[in-house]
Amino acid sequence: MTELRDEPLPDETVLRAQRGELAAFEAVVRRFEQPLRAWVAAHCPPGADADEVAQKTFLAAFNRLGEFQIGTSFAAWLFTIARYQLMTEVTRLRRLADYHARFAPDLIERELERRTLEMEEVTAVRLQHLRACLDAMGEPGRRFIHWRYTDEIPLQEMAERTGRSVPAIKKQLWLLRQKLQECIDGKLAAEAGGAV
Repeated sequence: MTELRDEPLPDETVLRAQRGELAAFEAVVRRFEQPLRAWVAAHCPPGADADEVAQKTFLAAFNRLGEFQIGTSFAAWLFTIARYQLMTEVTRLRRLADYHARFAPDLIERELERRTLEMEEVTAVRLQHLRACLDAMGEPGRRFIHWRYTDEIPLQEMAERTGRSVPAIKKQLWLLRQKLQECIDGKLAAEAGGAV
């Protein structure tokens, strides 16, 4: 701010601005825009918009220009307005943070509950379709699925029981899973089509 004291704003410019000459106030803004924005940016907390605070400062200064006393430091007057604008912004951000701190956990909990219930419903429907698709599958396919996913029999043992190679068992299981997935997707699509 020492730089501003070296180049005081001519009282004549302020007087013209006080009389309502917009060109004079534009000169005021041009003179103080860069240092004011720099000061505000240096003092702004995270989340505050320094440009918005600077703009509100110039607007407040324009609206209160009649209160400025000629012969005093215009820079000090303007930066005091900026300080109060910044304090107002900090208060607004604190209130917002307080609001979020009080209500966000509740909102998040409700949303998680809603999604959990939704997922439980979707899972229940998918399990119902999986059972129907398994019932529709032939005995050899059901046996492979049962061995692998219910009895948790290793692939090597499944290969020995059937007289096939491990890669053949892997391929068979992949094809069975793909067939089940297509069956479930088809039932879900049919439900969605019937719901419309």
